[in-house]
Amino acid sequence: MAILDPIKPQILSVRIIPNVDRGFAQKLKLRSDQRSLGLITCTIDDALYVSIDEGTKMADVEVVYAKSFYAGAAHASGPLSGEIIAIFAGPDPAEVRAALSATQTYAENKAWFHAADETGSNAFFAHTISRTGSYLSQLADVPMGESLSYLIACPLEATVGLDAALKAADVEIKVWFEPPSETNFSGGLLTGSQSACKAACEAFSEAVIDVANRPINL
Repeated sequence: MAILDPIKPQILSVRIIPNVDRGFAQKLKLRSDQRSLGLITCTIDDALYVSIDEGTKMADVEVVYAKSFYAGAAHASGPLSGEIIAIFAGPDPAEVRAALSATQTYAENKAWFHAADETGSNAFFAHTISRTGSYLSQLADVPMGESLSYLIACPLEATVGLDAALKAADVEIKVWFEPPSETNFSGGLLTGSQSACKAACEAFSEAVIDVANRPINL
């Protein structure tokens, strides 16, 4: 593997519940018009977080649950668990199916981690969201349609990278994922213009790669 080679997520399971039990719906705090659920698991949590946001832009759905599993996919509870489970709610199966399809397509074709070193054991996620959907807008507390830099790496690498990203571009940090996350990573969500967010992603990537390949630099 070479530096910057993609590390792609794998969708492990996708199911639709056409008409969810109303008692269960209460536990999920669904509205009365949210009758159908779409469930999806994936090997990489951050890849799925940005992908379910894409799903909210393609269908009349809401992300009602999304959670990473502790210790990551290497220690999953079962072969279909992966690193994360997410649940969409919508008015009918067609809307949920459209959201799941958009999510899967985005995850497999765009939402990739990349290798920070030649072994691929040190990986990072520096992804520009050109236009947020409802999920990431709520998470980052920004209006829908804003641009975001979604930045994730190992804890020290992420900390150095975030600082570099903030200094390199006209962006504002909205969320800091302080270490350790459920999967022992760290990172943040930065907002600004689309071009500024791209510049922040580039600066983050360069800083993470530098740390990964020169870990002790006094």
